[in-house]
Amino acid sequence: MTDDLADDDTGIDSDPASLSLFEGDEGGLSVEQRRTLVLLLKHRYISSALQPAEWQTLLKSQSLLKSRLNDVFLDLHVDLHYEIAFKRQALAEGGERFPTLLHDVAYSREETILLVLLRQRFRSERANGLEIVLVDRDNLVDNVAHFRPEHATDLSGDARKATAAVDSLTKARVLLKTSDPDRFRISAVIEVLLPVERLRELLEWLRAENNEPLMEPLV
Repeated sequence: MTDDLADDDTGIDSDPASLSLFEGDEGGLSVEQRRTLVLLLKHRYISSALQPAEWQTLLKSQSLLKSRLNDVFLDLHVDLHYEIAFKRQALAEGGERFPTLLHDVAYSREETILLVLLRQRFRSERANGLEIVLVDRDNLVDNVAHFRPEHATDLSGDARKATAAVDSLTKARVLLKTSDPDRFRISAVIEVLLPVERLRELLEWLRAENNEPLMEPLV
């Protein structure tokens, strides 16, 4: 019985030969674990809603998959409440910078504005009992325009940047596509990307940028 519990905990097959998937394969993960690891490395996050099979594999093999990420200086964050998991750069205790596989790309101004507005909308609608929170492309672009500086005169250029920001957050799966190409569902990952402390920082930044209170949540 002890051996059975140990196998379940690690997720490692007792027969290494059964894990071989190609000639010369010395990997120690099952095909399901490898697929889950690839998704973790490839995407910003995985979730129970979008990848139910891989999510179950993650829960069963969390320690093992975390160790594989740790080997390349990455850490695994699992949010059981929102059923979302993602990788992030590991931080050395002494402040040392590790080599990284991640691209440290800052959000654009328009993307940052959208993240704040989406976070507000998501929290507001969830508080009202809605499980699925939808937004429209035109509404998103219009709301970004509200934060255009007074000196900005390139209206068409700003609109293109706002549209590109919507597309970027869709690619990152913060916004999820629906059957309508101009309507999106807000992913619960927005809550994880913008915890309360970070949201407050961005709200202050937006207020300072516009010298006015933040507008009401998206409608």
